Amino acid sequence: MANVKDFSVEEKLMAVLTLQKIDSKIDEIQTLKGELPMEVKDLEDEIEGLQTRITNIDAEISSITTFISQKTEAKKEAQALIKKYEKQQDNVKNNREFEAITKETEMQELEVKLNEKHIKDANIELKEREIQKKTTEEKIDIVRKALGTKQKELEKIITETEKEEKQLTTKSNSAKEKVDARLLTAYERIRKSYKNGLAVVPILRDSCGGCFNIIPPQRQSEIRQRKKIIVCEHCGRVLVDHDLSEQVKLEK
Repeated sequence: MANVKDFSVEEKLMAVLTLQKIDSKIDEIQTLKGELPMEVKDLEDEIEGLQTRITNIDAEISSITTFISQKTEAKKEAQALIKKYEKQQDNVKNNREFEAITKETEMQELEVKLNEKHIKDANIELKEREIQKKTTEEKIDIVRKALGTKQKELEKIITETEKEEKQLTTKSNSAKEKVDARLLTAYERIRKSYKNGLAVVPILRDSCGGCFNIIPPQRQSEIRQRKKIIVCEHCGRVLVDHDLSEQVKLEK
């Protein structure tokens, strides 16, 4: 195969124009997919975040439940001590012993009340966490349904276009081998600069097919001669004449 440096300017233009038309077809498929891949990823990330939230809530519920158990046990112990002190009061020998037991009884009664308050507050917090968990689980169900819908839409498009996209990607890689190295570098740089990926455009109605600025008649004449590679002075895209653009067709 001849080296690309031996190709004429017209052949170089045809090669890069062919590449552009192939890549534009690939771009059309990506446009058809639209934001679906990103939306699917966002929904997957959201579900992961919600599941992490449930894991954290479960840990909090476990901690609160343990706390309630501990305070319930402490309350029982205090109540048992109160009964013990009440029995001891029946057998006291003097006021000093009576006052000491009374003081201990009062302390345990305060301990019972404090534990009851802790248990009450913890149960309120536990209920809040259970509500949060239920709300989060409901949210996960909603997001999962949305994810399922988006995945089906994306899978349908992929199924319909996968074969064509693979063929076009193979053609694109093959076409790149036929493009002059410096021209290919410029082509890829320009493509990245524009959302529509157009780096090579024809003249349409005396204007650049990319930025639609008017191309002077003399400049158009030079482009039609295909003696040198000419770029738009406004957007930097490679310009080709309309006839050459129509001449280059993609095989189906």
